[in-house]
Amino acid sequence: MSAGSVAVVVPVDIGVPSWDLYELSIPCTVFGKPQPDLADPWYELRLCGIGEPQQEGQGGPAADNGLALRTRYGLDDLVNADTVIVPSVPDPCVEEGRPLPPDLITALRRAYDAGARMVSLCTGAFALAEAGLLDGRRATAHWMHTAQLAERYPKVHVDDSVLYVDDGDVLTSAGLTAGLDLCLHLVRRDLGAHVANQLARRMVVPAHRPGGQAQFIDLSVPASDDQGLGPVLEWARARLDQPLTVEDLARRAAMSPRTFYRRLQAATGTTPLQWLLNQRLGRAQGLLESTDLPIDKVGELSGLGTANNLRHHFLKQIGVSPSDYRRAFPRTG
Repeated sequence: MSAGSVAVVVPVDIGVPSWDLYELSIPCTVFGKPQPDLADPWYELRLCGIGEPQQEGQGGPAADNGLALRTRYGLDDLVNADTVIVPSVPDPCVEEGRPLPPDLITALRRAYDAGARMVSLCTGAFALAEAGLLDGRRATAHWMHTAQLAERYPKVHVDDSVLYVDDGDVLTSAGLTAGLDLCLHLVRRDLGAHVANQLARRMVVPAHRPGGQAQFIDLSVPASDDQGLGPVLEWARARLDQPLTVEDLARRAAMSPRTFYRRLQAATGTTPLQWLLNQRLGRAQGLLESTDLPIDKVGELSGLGTANNLRHHFLKQIGVSPSDYRRAFPRTG
């Protein structure tokens, strides 16, 4: 795939509460700043207001403790975008069941029918659900609101245990930073692992790997490694092409294997062996994207061994073969 147009829904007619600014700023930060050295062209970002587009010098009414925003684009510009993102919906629409703007729901349905990829962050899932786009699908939202989402829209298979759900052309995320995970996941799907990881590094955030997601997921480790684990994990990442055991890592960390296992699982949410596999798959992804090395050499350098072993783990963890992954993200330089 490639970068395209990204339309973000902005409630200019009611103002944006201060506590919703974070979700709104995430897609603006990820998709709105050109990164010509990573991918050229970058995404085209459109902030599409609910209501009439505002003229220069005008702004919508500010919500309590919020801001009035002015946008160049309206809902008609949302309809022909490649990706549509609903960062959140007003609290009264979630807490009190107040109806969402009918013109927004109509525009979301039109965009989906036109082939747009539909995305929600946090409570934005309520808008996609109201439009019928989540019927029969697995979806998520902020854990504080998943029960309301499930009760109000019984046709939606709500999962409150994940950071985000990728269902192909419809994606939903939990609240706050989980929205950033999902946006970086979209970059990874569109432009590859190298671009997504470099972008995450520039933003000084980890490129998370939430469990149970679709193909082309990130396999990096969260930056919140427990104190004392960081050096040994960096040591292991520099030696992924070598045989490594839990005992090797524990010895390097000056811990017993049992203590190391417990500390790593608490810090990263995964076991030492799964952590090593994730790192090796991430190394293999980078090599497939950035080099023309034969598949068996990629397996050797990533520590996954033979081409057959590499292919086995790619199909199981990522969902495609190494060759298909390379074709999806060919070298650009």
